[in-house]
Amino acid sequence: MAFSSGNDSGGPMAEINVTPLVDVMLVLLIIFMITAPLMSHKVKVELPEATLNDWEKTAPPVPPITLAVTERGAIFWNDEPITKDLLESRLSIEAQKTPQPQINVRGDKTAKYRLVNEVVKTAQAQGMRKVGFVATKEKR
Repeated sequence: MAFSSGNDSGGPMAEINVTPLVDVMLVLLIIFMITAPLMSHKVKVELPEATLNDWEKTAPPVPPITLAVTERGAIFWNDEPITKDLLESRLSIEAQKTPQPQINVRGDKTAKYRLVNEVVKTAQAQGMRKVGFVATKEKR
């Protein structure tokens, strides 16, 4: 079984047979032509609209509750003195309201953070979700 090299030297043929390469490239081209439109096709989905924002607009705004903590550990609920036990009971009542009021914690400039942290943890333990801090702006 002899192969012809196309020249008179009788050596091996040095040309690459491109027929299988062309066949593979044509198959890949057909595959990409079929799958490309499928990849850009988007499914349209009608999402439901939320009604929570509409409810919040119609609900009357709830005034925030301000808790002040002094250097000596005294706690004030909207500028009136309150004990820790009464604070817990009032916070648990406020936590059951819908929508919940925001808790603003004001710490005295010289108050220890431990005292302020106790008030914040008490509010969170009673179920209050919106607890924030109040501070004065930095003077320039």
